[in-house]
Parts: sequence; structure tokens; C-alpha cells
Amino acid sequence: MTNITKINLGQNGPLVSKLGLGCMRMSPVFGSPVRDETESIATIQSALDSGINFLNTGDFYGAGHNELLVGKAIKGRRDDAFISVKFGAIFYNSQMLGLDLRPVAIKNFINYSLVRLGIDTIDLYQPCRLDNSVPMEDVIGTVADLIKEGKVRYLGVSEITADQLRKANDIHPVTALEIGYSLADRQIENDLLPVAKELGIGVVAFANTAEGLLSGDMKAPLEPDAYQNHFTRFQGENLVKNLEKVEVLKQIARDKGITPTQLAIAWVNAQGNHIMPLVSMSRRSRLPENMRAMEIVFTPEEINALNTNFAPGAILGGTYLQR
Repeated sequence: MTNITKINLGQNGPLVSKLGLGCMRMSPVFGSPVRDETESIATIQSALDSGINFLNTGDFYGAGHNELLVGKAIKGRRDDAFISVKFGAIFYNSQMLGLDLRPVAIKNFINYSLVRLGIDTIDLYQPCRLDNSVPMEDVIGTVADLIKEGKVRYLGVSEITADQLRKANDIHPVTALEIGYSLADRQIENDLLPVAKELGIGVVAFANTAEGLLSGDMKAPLEPDAYQNHFTRFQGENLVKNLEKVEVLKQIARDKGITPTQLAIAWVNAQGNHIMPLVSMSRRSRLPENMRAMEIVFTPEEINALNTNFAPGAILGGTYLQR
């Protein structure tokens, strides 16, 4: 069994696994189907058994379903898990209506989260985004108050700009930044990643396969009901050109005897000891493959080939990460 390395989440943060488990896809979000709950719980427990202690969820994933699921999985083994929770998004009928980041709403959200998770304290609590609808001082200040009350241990932030990260950290020390990062989405390398490193903030990197683009399984055109069709990256000639780029990744993966998904995760992992790949899965069978990705090392030639082929801007079109 792969031995998962432990790292400090941020310069002065807690010890967590270098690989995180994203639990979102275990619940119906954006109209996705309901997964086998027994298998999802078993997947979380198998991850914990394997040394993966960082579990990422959100109070709006499946209208609380995901937190209930995580709560069932960690019952009786709270000390084995580090729970990261996002809040702030308002959904109705699987459609996101906007954000509610008012202090009164945050205080309401966390009480429901604690009950659904069956715990007394959330390890990492973070607004899912910031939209200037509420002063940042009020949003971050409310989480800081919850830390003082003992309902939260550490402050996280998600999908924000470099300037917002500096400001949030000035209000209260930020332990972790959750952000999309992959070979296909490297725009954060210019400013956000350097600021996080400068401030000693850990990076929790999701979407390592860029919504499936780097999995090696995607073909053009996509099925009509594929959610990726909403994004210009996956439309028409953009997708055709982007998949040509992926062929280089697939060849390197074949040469190394690994899967394209493993390569995509391994590249993110190789970007620094302060960066944690956050991988979503809902089946136990995916655990060994994803864990083995953490052991993969690249030659300088392989890194050069990947970085050249997937230089910032090389992938055509955008996703919500470029909003």
C-alpha cells in the first residue's frame, strides 16, 4: 500500500495528507446523479484507512447530502479526519442562484453543518467565493469569530484573486487556499500562487484533470448532455485542438507505464510541497490508482515537454475557472 506523505497545511498549519479526497461527486450537484451511498461511505473510510485524512465537502453539495454522507463515514473515528467545509453558495433545483455571505447567514450555515457532520468543530472553514456583496472584513471576521468560539479551527479561502488573498490574510491568518490548478489551467501561476507561497498559505488544488480533458478518455464531439459543453474549451474546433495537445500527455503516460490521470495528478503534486492535489472519487477502486500517482517522479525532459506543450494559454477556450 502506498504510504501517503504528510505535510503542514500552510507554514504554520496542521499536519495533513499530501493527497486530499474531494467528496463533492458523491452527491447530486448541478443535476448529477445520486451515487451509491454505501460505496461512497466505504470510499471515504478506505481513504482514511490509507492515510488520506483531508476530506473536502461543502454545505451546498446536494443540499446537505454530502455533509450527512461524510458524517456517517467518520462516525466513531473523528480524530482520523481533517474536515474542510465550503459555505456561501445558494442553490435551488440544482441551479446556483448566487452567494449569501452575510455574517448572520454564515452563523446559520455552520450550525447546520456541525449537526449534519456530527462534530463539534470544523477543521477548515471557507467561503466558496467572494463577490463583494458583503465587505470582506465581515466575511473573514465572522469566521475569525467562529474560530474564537471553538466552532472552527482554521480559516480557508477559495477561488479568489491575489489581492483578495492578501486582504483576507491581513484580517485573519489564512491557512489554505482552494483553487483549480492543472496543466490546462495555469493562469494562477502569475500572481496567486506566488502570493500564497510568500504568505505561507497552503494550496489545495482541485480539477487536476481539467474537467476530464486530461484524463485521456475524452473524444470530440462530446455527448449532447455532457456538462462540459457549457464551456468554450470543449466546443467545436477548440476541443479538437485541445485534444491534440492531450496526445502528448498520453504518450508520456504510456512511456512511463501510467495513466493520463495519474500523470495529471503527479504534475500538480510536483509543483511544490505546499500544494495538495484534491482528487474527487466515489469508488474504492479508484483509490490505489490515485494514491500511486503521488509516487510518480518526472525527468527534466518530461517536465520540459509537459510545460512546453501545456504552456499558459496553450489550451483554447475557457471554463468557469477563467470567469
